[in-house]
Amino acid sequence: MDVAKLLVLILLIPCDFFIRKSLADGVTPHEAKQLRDEVYEMFYHAFNGYMDHAFPRDELRPLSCGGEDTLGGYALTLIDSLDTLALLGDRERFTTSVEWIGKNLRFDINKTVSIFETTIRILGGLISAHLIASDHNTGMRIPSYDDELLHLAEDLARRMLPAFDTPTGIPFGSVNLLHGVDENESKITSTAGGGTLTLEFGILSRLTNDPIFEQVAKNAVRGLWARRSKINLVGAHIDVFSGDWTQKDAGIGTSIDSFYEYLLKAYLLFGDEEYLFIFQEAYKAAMNYLFSDPWYVEVNMNSAALVWPLFNSLQAFWPGLQVLAGDIRPAIRTHAAFFSVWRRYGFTPEGFNLATLSVQQGQKSYPLRPELIESTYWLYKATRDPRYLDAGRDMLASLQYGARCTCGYCHISDVEFHKQEDHMESFFLAETVKYLWLLFDLAAGPDNLVENGPYKYIFSTEGHLLPATPQISLVREHCSYFGAYCRNSNLRLKTHSPESAETNSSGSQTGPADSSFLSRSSYQSTPPFSGLKGLCPGLTYGQRFGISFMSPVHPSSEDEHSSQRETTEVQSHSVVLISNPNPEVSLSGSHNDHENDPAHAPQEESPSSK
Repeated sequence: MDVAKLLVLILLIPCDFFIRKSLADGVTPHEAKQLRDEVYEMFYHAFNGYMDHAFPRDELRPLSCGGEDTLGGYALTLIDSLDTLALLGDRERFTTSVEWIGKNLRFDINKTVSIFETTIRILGGLISAHLIASDHNTGMRIPSYDDELLHLAEDLARRMLPAFDTPTGIPFGSVNLLHGVDENESKITSTAGGGTLTLEFGILSRLTNDPIFEQVAKNAVRGLWARRSKINLVGAHIDVFSGDWTQKDAGIGTSIDSFYEYLLKAYLLFGDEEYLFIFQEAYKAAMNYLFSDPWYVEVNMNSAALVWPLFNSLQAFWPGLQVLAGDIRPAIRTHAAFFSVWRRYGFTPEGFNLATLSVQQGQKSYPLRPELIESTYWLYKATRDPRYLDAGRDMLASLQYGARCTCGYCHISDVEFHKQEDHMESFFLAETVKYLWLLFDLAAGPDNLVENGPYKYIFSTEGHLLPATPQISLVREHCSYFGAYCRNSNLRLKTHSPESAETNSSGSQTGPADSSFLSRSSYQSTPPFSGLKGLCPGLTYGQRFGISFMSPVHPSSEDEHSSQRETTEVQSHSVVLISNPNPEVSLSGSHNDHENDPAHAPQEESPSSK
């Protein structure tokens, strides 16, 4: 049997087996409150276990009630948990934690750390907590706080800058916080490792008025994207000196996942259309070559030939990302398939073989990952479909009965036998518990910083809360000109007409596009404004590189299509969905609205023919 026929057989199975209505009874608002309170207790069982038995070491050993240093030996779990404490409204613990970190944490240590993990866990945790602790509008401002966490974040980021000194701009995977990059450091890094820095580094540039952080992170993304294949796919690992791909398997999971995530989120947070353009092209290629409805596979980045029919647990973030992009229909089907794996084992294994429909050998563990819960939250937020509450209840029960242990929650080393392992990752408190709590709080009647706070929030890949404040998200006032910030505080933006070749596009509106469901419709004229100190207007992607990726909108066509456009907003203080590519489809349609749709039946097609 050839590969194409095998893949067709794989794809036929989920249509009648994996995508089905949940058999669980609906979760009532009263039960949602009870489940929310249960998650609240879950957080403090694990957090108190860490503080009592592991602090100030990095992570908790929940079976033996001890601690271990896994990243840098600087209270990783506490830093990763800060914004969760604020989200839960725990002013006392949030305040004491911030004060302890400000007084005791230092980064001038002889430790070699991961650029990726240090950025998303430590840098992101410090920045998120700083933005909460320093702002009256959050309701969690600390009166005695004097930007200590921001100073720590800046110091840490500067210690990571030597890693970006490469011919490609893509950073080394690790750096020594005291001595820089070791001469024997590997030149191979992952796509996610180089492409998941833009949010944290970009915010830091805006908070410190120093463009270097944002620029190096953006150059890393450009370095990766410039080396994409002719069909707009990227591989998993790359040599940061030569720019050669050392692993050419393209996918949406391990080693690549958050590269896609940060393209869209950087656009949503900063309004930088270069990220939007790259995301559009990368997303379209992923859906063309990696999507085997409802699953995603790994293919060769050049030929699109099938390499690996495998669901890995990191892919489970994808439906949530699709919600942010407004592509709801495939997100619903993929989530149903992924959740069927959870229901089968009680957890999602690191790898599930789609050819044998069994756990992949050597990938049987579940390290308390949040990705499927994250996507469940976003799909419920977008659709209010009660099946996602049922899914959340099932996942909560699995964690309580399978992973809870003496001092916290344990890794599951084998999902088939639910064997516990003596380790608890910091992201369990930063993400897994956070998304579960937000899911049930949303159903119970939300009363939290994300849903009712003063800002819209973007979640980092570590689940940290990044607010779209004016200082961070008003791009016209906070932008770079050819990668460098102007130092003249008296600059003013010139007004351009839409016909001008130099028109700035920051005022354009969302609209339909020919090539993608995400697009900017046209150049718009904007009134003059006073530039903020140290900042100046920037050029668009098209102006910088002599191309335009925006679809022009003519007055007649704009009127003709205005009734078909749909912009979906989820809750008054959360992320705005850009558009719905299928406006005729209700976001809260029935569970089975695609099962009998011939347009979504799997078809045999050679990957290389696309």
